[in-house]
Amino acid sequence: MEFDFKIELHLIKLLGIKAKNIEELYEQFQDIPLSSIYYHTHRFLKQHHFLSPEPPNDFAYWIKNTLNIKDLSEAIASIDTIKYQDLNELKNEISLILDDYLKKTNKTNDCQKGEEFHFMSCQTFVLPTGYKANNLQEFYETIKLIDIGSIYFHIFEAKLRLKKDENDFQSWLNQIGEDALSKQFINLDPYNMTLENLRKKILQIIEKRL
Repeated sequence: MEFDFKIELHLIKLLGIKAKNIEELYEQFQDIPLSSIYYHTHRFLKQHHFLSPEPPNDFAYWIKNTLNIKDLSEAIASIDTIKYQDLNELKNEISLILDDYLKKTNKTNDCQKGEEFHFMSCQTFVLPTGYKANNLQEFYETIKLIDIGSIYFHIFEAKLRLKKDENDFQSWLNQIGEDALSKQFINLDPYNMTLENLRKKILQIIEKRL
């Protein structure tokens, strides 16, 4: 059973929609496409994981650094975006937090001109990396070489694509009879390590089996 390592590329689009305060952010939020939800959450997580764990999403970042609303920023930043298998559910969760804040607030302050939140989206293209593995040893050696974006794609993007808790690596390991090894991939937490440390953790898990 061959594992074909893939990676994704994004074509970024500016939607021409912006918000200068929380009220406008909430109103515009209702109509933006799910591709925009993805861009402002998962894209941010992927890029900033090269440096440090626990990054906020774009919404939380703007609310904190532009509007200086710490409690609301923390509430949105605390959302575990990776756990959601459906972007509609993630969108609803963020929307509820914004709505709850507005119900408790009499006035929403505007940001300075030029610092508005600009909604963006992206079109995703999945491409082969050229790397393949036919057994656990080859899989182990390939993990050392592939772009970190490929690991992110197969571990975390898999939940959105497959709409289930099992990621691509787990699925393949189960198919080749490595059920016990597969179970060790369940608790890999993107908020507790950088992506490079995630690579090291995966290698350590497999090393114990080889």
